[in-house]
Amino acid sequence: MSSQRKLKIGIACYPLVGGSGILASALGIELAERGHEVHFFSYAKPVRLDTSLPRIHFHPVSVSKYKLFEYADYTLPLAVKMAEVADHEHLDIIHAHYAVPHATAAYIAKRMAKQDKLRIVTTLHGTDTTLLGRDPNYRRAIEYSLQHSDMVTTVSNSLRRDTEEIFDVGKAVKVIHNFYTPGVPTRSRQEMREELGLGNSFTLFHASNLRSVKRIDLLLESVSRCRNLSRLKLIILAGSSFEEFRSKVRELGLENVVIVRENGYPIENYIEASDLGIYTSQTESFCLSILEGMFLGKASIAFRVGGIPEVMVEGESGVLCDFEDCEAMAGEIDRLVENRDRGRRFGEAAKSRAFSEFTAERIVPQYLDCYEQALGQ
Repeated sequence: MSSQRKLKIGIACYPLVGGSGILASALGIELAERGHEVHFFSYAKPVRLDTSLPRIHFHPVSVSKYKLFEYADYTLPLAVKMAEVADHEHLDIIHAHYAVPHATAAYIAKRMAKQDKLRIVTTLHGTDTTLLGRDPNYRRAIEYSLQHSDMVTTVSNSLRRDTEEIFDVGKAVKVIHNFYTPGVPTRSRQEMREELGLGNSFTLFHASNLRSVKRIDLLLESVSRCRNLSRLKLIILAGSSFEEFRSKVRELGLENVVIVRENGYPIENYIEASDLGIYTSQTESFCLSILEGMFLGKASIAFRVGGIPEVMVEGESGVLCDFEDCEAMAGEIDRLVENRDRGRRFGEAAKSRAFSEFTAERIVPQYLDCYEQALGQ
């Protein structure tokens, strides 16, 4: 049973386009709508955070560039800001999304704060385990931060297994899946398709921050191998510059297939105009972008990695292929191009699963229970 009392919650997250920042922003908004006071900490305003909403507060963290330091430090200014706000606002919880630097800064803030009730909840989203956790320069700091968090959560069972394999957490790790609340498209499918020049093409969409683990090279390679290439379009909603991939697009002859929109919003308009999501990540703890498509009735094709099989049911609400098997992925895309009704059935099943398993109404109370457990310790 979720708490009825109103809490004061600090949330530390990255402000960029990415699953952790999107989830943190959505969670804060949902908590505020339930009457809790929510204070965000980051070096810039999270891209999907509306700071005009009631009970939402944003505390920017300034990073000083002293000549004494070759590289600017973010962890200590973040910790100081957290401690200041914790004391002034009497925060109950600091919810750190990502262990480094957020949970590390939260622990320092807790030690600096003048009140002793402050509790830390850390949510791991992926690369702090799968990438930084295997780096000896970070592993011990991450482990220490997790051990000194009051509660630790992961966004998938897959990530929990990886976390417990790599770190001595010293406590049970709780799985709380991601959720998503879809916006309503502001333009019709027909309008968007006309604007994008899609015609009757079968349209794939990919949304990510384009980091190396997203394997954009494999995404482009898979599409290039489709025998129905002349009937395909690929919309890439890029959270960062696509420039480094332009040469690959030309090399594969995809200039007339790939449409790039950097920071294209609202994302719902582009998903509505598309037919199928496509994801070729090397590792994914959950893949919130797949869930975004599911809520709008779009299935996805992806590599069978990490937590993706927990998001969609293979062969029912999406299609999965072995990692790096671009030929198999191209073949599956061709089958969907030739049988669009099959893709629509997948999409209907995906939407049903999204609304049954991954809504705010289902997931947010799990975080509130987690906060109460932390406060009860």
